[in-house]
Amino acid sequence: MPASGFAHIRAARLDDADAVFGLVEQLGIGGTPERSSFDEAFEDAVKDAADHVLFVAEVEDVVVGYALATVVRLLYTNGDSAQLQELVVDSAASGHGYGSQLVSAIEDECIARGVRHLTVASILRAASFYERLDYRSTADYLKKSFLDD
Repeated sequence: MPASGFAHIRAARLDDADAVFGLVEQLGIGGTPERSSFDEAFEDAVKDAADHVLFVAEVEDVVVGYALATVVRLLYTNGDSAQLQELVVDSAASGHGYGSQLVSAIEDECIARGVRHLTVASILRAASFYERLDYRSTADYLKKSFLDD
């Protein structure tokens, strides 16, 4: 990986599935990812661009990160709202600014679509990353799992 610089940020394609699955395995939250479930969700996200924004970051033709946001019209927002659901950068590429570039690309896409606001549900250890990008905490999110972990 270059010491710093810019990644090529682009919409994910179906042939990115293997690389993105490898990144999902690095996420380290929830249970172990199941490939068949991932493949179905990945295909939906790639093909359903109206409700999803799925970008990858490439450096020297290698996918080093991805960001997934969902877009939905809420009752109180007077238009579409987006939530950044997942942001992962390969551990070997961490610290080079690729996560910030992915967030910026998601923001630009949301603005282009007329999305009213973008929220981020962040695990505590990532809060300072988003605060550096001018995100402010407005609520706590609580989660209930219906699966045994």
